[in-house]
Amino acid sequence: MIRACIFDLDGTLTDTIESLTYSVGETLKEMGLPVITKEECRSFVGNGARFLMDKSIRAAGDEKGMRLEEAMEIYGRIFDKNCTYHVVPYEGILKLLEELRKRKVKLAVLSNKPHRQTVKVAERILGKGIFETVCGQQEGVLRKPSPEGIYTILKELKVEKEECLYVGDSEVDIITGKNAGMKTVSVTWGFRTEEELKSSGASYLIQRPEELLGLL
Repeated sequence: MIRACIFDLDGTLTDTIESLTYSVGETLKEMGLPVITKEECRSFVGNGARFLMDKSIRAAGDEKGMRLEEAMEIYGRIFDKNCTYHVVPYEGILKLLEELRKRKVKLAVLSNKPHRQTVKVAERILGKGIFETVCGQQEGVLRKPSPEGIYTILKELKVEKEECLYVGDSEVDIITGKNAGMKTVSVTWGFRTEEELKSSGASYLIQRPEELLGLL
């Protein structure tokens, strides 16, 4: 019996590509570098802000990533102000979360987005009090694909891994779920294509949020 669901945030619950692309673009402009495309940005998302900015500045011409620390400082400032810029929940997500809560399923978020911005997006876009816990990338906790964040959440929710689904949209999420030994569900409406998810070893694929209910 499934008693809990842990969700990735970007590309799974919320469409954040505009906020990410805008913030990366403004960072590159401030650094005097050319702006990358939305599709490039989309392909760099999933492994945390440092990975995103490293890939972005290299794509913009800093091929050795020598200005990464500068980029991180600027991006941190800009993204904190714009993390909810044009962010919306994916169609059907709010209804799914409502139905899960009606069924007494405990809900949590685990993201590689910085913790402060993860909480901002979850509360402002999806609502306060929806999730038992919201965890973003923070000091002292290894980021995904390490299963450490999942184990911490399971302990807080007081559920076993066999009683929980992990839901995400990327290859990072697939590996994270496997590392945690959990049943992992990949969604096809996020930042990766169905073909990319399948090639990454996805075990369960859903095309619409309501399909998750059939896996409980």
